[in-house]
Amino acid sequence: MKYANAEVILPENLVAEVQKYIQGGYLYIPCQSQSRKKGRKSSDYIRYRNEDICNKYKNGYKIKDLAEEFYLSIDSIKKIVYAK
Repeated sequence: MKYANAEVILPENLVAEVQKYIQGGYLYIPCQSQSRKKGRKSSDYIRYRNEDICNKYKNGYKIKDLAEEFYLSIDSIKKIVYAK
């Protein structure tokens, strides 16, 4: 994470708006993630993803194939499918 001066990179009106909430402090702004659907919190995303993994496993998908499809390790897939 790198530091950037808000007055240098943001429009003046946006800096004024942010200053209503925080002044003279640090503010973390997370990166946008393309893998998550808009409006979903990460815990919801993980829950739906894990349900999808379990359903596919029950329908005959192999653990190795699921690991490749969801970009997870084989051990992670095993933990998901055997936990439920």
